Amino acid sequence: MKDDLMYINGEWIGKELEKLEVVNPANGQVVGTVPIGGEDEANQAIASAHAAFQTWSQTTAYERAMYLKRLNDLILKNQEELAQVMTLEMGKPIRESRGEAASSATYIEWYAEEGKRIYGETVPSHIANKRMQVWKRPVGVVAAITPWNFPLAMLTRKMGPALAAGCTIVIKPSGESPLTAVKLVELCEEAGFPKGVINLVTGSSSKIGNAIMENEKVQKVTFTGSTEVGKLLIRQSADQVKRLSMELGGHAPIIILDDANVDAAVKGVLASKFRNAGQTCVCGNRIYVQAGIHDVFLEKFTTAVDQLKVGDGTNENVDIGPLINQSSVDKVADQVADALSKGATLVTGGRELTEEGGTFYAPTVISGVDSSMVIMQEETFGPVAPVQKFETIEEAIRLANDTKYGLAAYVFTESVAKGTLLIEQLNFGIVGWNDGMPSAAQVPFGGMKESGLGREGGHEGLEAFLESQYVSIGMD
Repeated sequence: MKDDLMYINGEWIGKELEKLEVVNPANGQVVGTVPIGGEDEANQAIASAHAAFQTWSQTTAYERAMYLKRLNDLILKNQEELAQVMTLEMGKPIRESRGEAASSATYIEWYAEEGKRIYGETVPSHIANKRMQVWKRPVGVVAAITPWNFPLAMLTRKMGPALAAGCTIVIKPSGESPLTAVKLVELCEEAGFPKGVINLVTGSSSKIGNAIMENEKVQKVTFTGSTEVGKLLIRQSADQVKRLSMELGGHAPIIILDDANVDAAVKGVLASKFRNAGQTCVCGNRIYVQAGIHDVFLEKFTTAVDQLKVGDGTNENVDIGPLINQSSVDKVADQVADALSKGATLVTGGRELTEEGGTFYAPTVISGVDSSMVIMQEETFGPVAPVQKFETIEEAIRLANDTKYGLAAYVFTESVAKGTLLIEQLNFGIVGWNDGMPSAAQVPFGGMKESGLGREGGHEGLEAFLESQYVSIGMD
């Protein structure tokens, strides 16, 4: 793998640049390097993408689908290598990495076909000698800025629709997990994408980000990351009115009603909360359980959490890998300490696992939490499940909506009436009803309030990379 180079205009460059070391959080070992690029490299990539757009945008949807289908096949063929790279550079258990590689391919496959269904419109005219049409055109050069926690899925979810729409792309992966993106771009090269259609720049986030936001050739920025960085990009986009799609932070509530199947709820919460060691924007961060089943749920849930195995993600039997770095461990520990100091009860876990040799934190359950505690106000991004008892559905709705975030929420109930009425009042872009893992390529993914702008996935994800052009034709 070309882990010490970046990809611009069909060439692997950057050998002469200073290198950024990529560290495995499970053991602190360096697993690879990437060049530390900056504004010059970013502008080269943008220029390359802009030049390639002139021809790529003129190819047919069927031609673009051919390239995407090749890439889909290559991702599946190289699923194990992609998974190994992911686990080594950011720590998630190898089984989860394999799952991410497989799900990542579905976005490429979906948009290979969906790109063939970019339809315009003929609009009935109010004047006999006039014809009205709406054409769909690709927006232009796209910059994709992706996070460390899902280094493959977040990238294919952006690449698939952008390329299918006829856009070209400049990729800026996280400096903490860039090697997966390097491997994916190698597969893009093998798939035969023309030079300049796909470009990869690694290095300084601030310098590359500034170049992206200041360069007028970039027409669209798609970003997944923190709300704070998202707000910065929104401010920077104002001078050029750049188009933005953003999947930002979350603080997902899980509401479990008295009539829920407790065993199914335990399974669903476990999947939502502890996947990727809790380092997901959609994982359940606030667990609200109705009083009638609170105690039995807490007992069964704690038993399940105690069975989770923590360790190096390369171990086939591991359920929970490391957190991405020590500052993440410290943040989790601080939130737990704050909750306990304000009256919460530690049910299980609650400590850093220094004996593991990496940045590990024990899967943790705390009960008796309330809204005064930091953990119920701020995103945790760690393996801690705070459980709060509630009495009425109205109380649960109030608690769940009491946040500036609106990305994902989860509801467990066997009642269609209660579930429907409850979900209708939840201000979240994604809701899992008796489902802890609702994401899929064919459905929209995104949040309300400060959790983002626009949607990824489904046909809505394709629209984000298209412009509507109205054409009025005089027939005189």
